[in-house]
Amino acid sequence: MKDPVTAITGITYDRESIEQWLFTSKNTTCPVTKQPLPKDSDLTPNPTLRRLIQAWCTQNASHGIDRIPTPKPPLDKFQVQKLIKHLWQPEIQLKTIRKLEILGAENERNRKYMVEAGVPKAMLIFIVTCFKQGQIDGLEQAFGVLNFIKIPSAETKQFLVENVHIIESLTWVLCCEMKNHVTVKSHTMLLLKTIIEATNSSVIERSKPEFFNGIVRVLRSGITQQGIKAALHVLLEACPWGRNKILMVEAGTVFELIELELGFPENRTTELILGILFHLCSCPDGRAQFISHRGSIAAVSTRILRVSATADDRAVLILSMICKFSGTYMVLQEMLKVGAVSKLCSLLQVDCAQYLKDKAKEILRLHFEEWKDSPCFGGSQGI
Repeated sequence: MKDPVTAITGITYDRESIEQWLFTSKNTTCPVTKQPLPKDSDLTPNPTLRRLIQAWCTQNASHGIDRIPTPKPPLDKFQVQKLIKHLWQPEIQLKTIRKLEILGAENERNRKYMVEAGVPKAMLIFIVTCFKQGQIDGLEQAFGVLNFIKIPSAETKQFLVENVHIIESLTWVLCCEMKNHVTVKSHTMLLLKTIIEATNSSVIERSKPEFFNGIVRVLRSGITQQGIKAALHVLLEACPWGRNKILMVEAGTVFELIELELGFPENRTTELILGILFHLCSCPDGRAQFISHRGSIAAVSTRILRVSATADDRAVLILSMICKFSGTYMVLQEMLKVGAVSKLCSLLQVDCAQYLKDKAKEILRLHFEEWKDSPCFGGSQGI
């Protein structure tokens, strides 16, 4: 033990261990007595036991035992509220926001008090203020804080009602040049995903071109895997609106997604990419951008029967739209060359959803004359 505390059940634990039990593992009982132990119950420091432990450490110093330091008093809600007030004093603003980031990184107890004190809202207001003033100092720390603490869904919705500039502010951050841009822009995408999930996507119904340009730019320049997934989630949520699809195509999203897929990402990322490409290939400009990329058909067809049923569904539907609306001689020959036709034939031989088999048959029948000499047709029955 480094910081012994006694729970309301009378059992003493190390503070870090019992807080992990309560806050991180989401348990609600005392590990020893199994009695109810709510998250907000008091954990009383046990200084007598701590001094005994420190004395034992001192006695055994010759055996390489280091004396445990006297722990700092734990953070409370009122201290956090004081820091929020300091946040708006220019001379100590950066020092304050760095302090909040350190506190958020320390433990779950701190994060709990920070949420209760209103830190998430304060950070969002800070980001909007930076946007309005064209200030980038402190942004990295603000996003760091929000990466540590979860913004309550109800609070996010209320903030959007009170402040309509948050999406515009985050778009501005995506386009800013700054140090540690990978971290900042990854955190920005994670925040955007959180906001969109809390508002059922309505906030991006009428997004501006800059919004999609910014997302495509960060995908191109490189962000973390978490950031990439968040960006793909945001793009997928934006797809149902036709206007958004046009803007996404104009931003070069199709090309960038294919480049990303050619890097053989993990399965969930592939599912998201194919999901977005499916939506974008439903419009003529999206299909035109798709077939203009020399690796597009190969990138999609090679994922069939290799990733998941979801990926198979999206990939086959993409190929269906390409064949139906953009099936030029060059495209059809490319499908034959990269093995797309072979993959469609394979679908007829394996255990998969019947509708996928039907869709594969439809594609193969549509262009049978162009592909009938292919070796793969010899083993495909019932086309």
